[in-house]
Amino acid sequence: QVQLVESGGGLVQAGGSLRLSCAASGRTISLYPMGWFRHAPGKEREFVARDNRSGLATYYADSVKGRVTISRDNTKNTVYLQMNSLKSEDTAVYYCASGTQIGCLRWPYWGQGTQVTVSS
Repeated sequence: QVQLVESGGGLVQAGGSLRLSCAASGRTISLYPMGWFRHAPGKEREFVARDNRSGLATYYADSVKGRVTISRDNTKNTVYLQMNSLKSEDTAVYYCASGTQIGCLRWPYWGQGTQVTVSS
């Protein structure tokens, strides 16, 4: 079955950086768009970043644009989220998701999440 396992979260001071990883199994990520989402306490889950299946096109939420980069290594079946200049409002559980190939983009597969806490 498809499994997405995130890692790399932790506690970091404001202004710091973290690199999240998402290792996929049971699905070849080179065939699918990959995305990152986050869920902060008391808020709705929100989109952070995604790419297309080649990884050449990337899309970001306005709140993270310029501070966050999504990338992938298809040879490792892994997608990354490099986060710089972190702010306290970036504190959330971050989830990796694997999207659909055709038609309207949906996210049928999700990881278990990794906590990112930014102290001010």
